[in-house]
Formats: sequence, C-alpha cells, structure tokens
Amino acid sequence: MTSSQSLPLFPLRSALLPGASLGLRVFETRYLDLVRECGRNGSTFGVCSILEGDEVGAPATPAAWGVEALIEDFDVGADGVLVLRLRGARRFHVVETQVRDSGLVVADVEWCERDSDDELQPEHALLGTLLERILEHAGGEYASAGPAQLDQAAWVGWRLAELLPLQERQRLELLQEAEPMRRLDLLLEWIPELDVPQEEDL
Repeated sequence: MTSSQSLPLFPLRSALLPGASLGLRVFETRYLDLVRECGRNGSTFGVCSILEGDEVGAPATPAAWGVEALIEDFDVGADGVLVLRLRGARRFHVVETQVRDSGLVVADVEWCERDSDDELQPEHALLGTLLERILEHAGGEYASAGPAQLDQAAWVGWRLAELLPLQERQRLELLQEAEPMRRLDLLLEWIPELDVPQEEDL
C-alpha cells in the first residue's frame, strides 16, 4: 500500500475496473455537488461496489476495495440528467468511512501499488488468445489493441474481468488481489463455469 488520503465515494451496483470505461447518470444533489467539486478542484472520487443498500436514497454500505474514477467526458441527456463517462484509474483499500450531512460517503483510503508490467506466462497464454478473439468480434475501444498490450499480464486480466460475464463478487475478488498473475489464475479457474463461446465459435 502507498500513502492514504480522503476520497469521496460513489457506491454502485457494478464495479469500476482499472482502465475500464463506465457511463454514469448523476441526478442526486450529493453527487451533483461532488462532480462540481471535482471540476473546480481537479480532484477525483472513488467507485466501490455496494454491499448493502441501493444506489439512490440512504447511504449504501460500500465494499472495502474500489477504483479511482477519472471524469473523461460529460453531457446532459434529453431528460436533463447529467451523464458522465468515467475511466478507472488506481485501486484503493478503504480504511474507514464517514457520512456527511448530505448523505455523501467519504472514506480514508490507502492507494494500492501500481501493477507491474510483467508479460504473460505460458500457463496464461490461453487468456491472451481468448481476449484477442473477444476483441476481434466485439470491436469497441479495444479493437486496435496491439501485441504489446495483449502480452501484458495486468492489462489482459483487467480487460477479461471487464468483458467476461463475471459476477460482481468475482470482480471484487480480483480488485482485492495485488498480483496480476494471481488474477489470471482466478480467471482460469472461473472460465469453465462461464458462458464463454467455445474456440470453434470465435
């Protein structure tokens, strides 16, 4: 773990993963104020999965692990609701939380070490191939990924965690894991249980 700081949280039903993009509709006063504060100060906020409660209303109980959210873009929808495009950045561990009068949850967090640039090991080569096939068929923002990215253990792990039909508890387990190789081991364990197209279908 690295240095700690205070970070406002936006608990959601779906986890934000490092490097991943996420669309978010913002309409509650506490979160509109948070977005204004981030824009004014150049600050960020954290996204954590919800353990108990809901995304709206009373403050939800966030998971102890989450990801820093960077605001990449914003717009106002036809219904007048603010729409954000977020990008996941650093992982963090929540040390303790407090709730402001507005209902906003603020946490003292410890930043996790950044992932290493280790290459895929032979035992994980299948995962690199699987991701390449998924990207070939799904397209999207990762369609132009090159060999360097597809051979990077951490990048492959996070993209599979984002694109595979995992349960939220599984994504949370990956967020808690510090070692990229261990995340890939977990993905290898889970893939036989997932509804993933067979190689002849890809």
